[in-house]
Amino acid sequence: MEIRGREVPAWQQAALGVVAFTALLWLIEVVDVAMSHRLDRYGVQPRSDEGLLGIVLAPFLHGGWDHVSANTGPVLVLGFLTLATGLLRGLAATAVVWTVGGVGVWLVAGSNTNHIGASGLIFGWIVYLAIRGVVNRKLWEIVLGVVVLFLYGGALWGVLPGQPGVSWEGHLFGAIAGGLAALLLTNDRLAGMSGAGARFRR
Repeated sequence: MEIRGREVPAWQQAALGVVAFTALLWLIEVVDVAMSHRLDRYGVQPRSDEGLLGIVLAPFLHGGWDHVSANTGPVLVLGFLTLATGLLRGLAATAVVWTVGGVGVWLVAGSNTNHIGASGLIFGWIVYLAIRGVVNRKLWEIVLGVVVLFLYGGALWGVLPGQPGVSWEGHLFGAIAGGLAALLLTNDRLAGMSGAGARFRR
């Protein structure tokens, strides 16, 4: 990206993108509250036709101020780290987590439930960042993964059922999708794509 002929560093693009995304989450929640939470029905509703739309929309929706507040810090930190260490690769990883995680919930979660929130993205980013360095065999990525696990690894207990009102299925499939993204978007694979003429920058 260039602004007035000056190349904008990837980390600045990442920061701008994740701040804009977080602001959008809050704006949508403002509208949702003003509409008496009528938007929340557009979450992932397993095995229903309407619930398919939730695969796209659910990460934007939250069940109140406490919900969106709890997700804001992790979205800012983990989203930034995911994008800053490779903008296009980070966007691709996010797309994998978003799509695969949502489809997993739609296929497996209990009937007559509704799943909303960006937590699936958060769990996907944690796992993606944690194992990417091991897959790529890069020391600095391994160190970053260790730091991410130190800060957020405790949250991974959220993939287990037991807490009422919490979508452990969303957490679980988000985490699985994050691992899949790390395996799919390796340095070797991307180098092969680049060698074949694909314009995919790591």
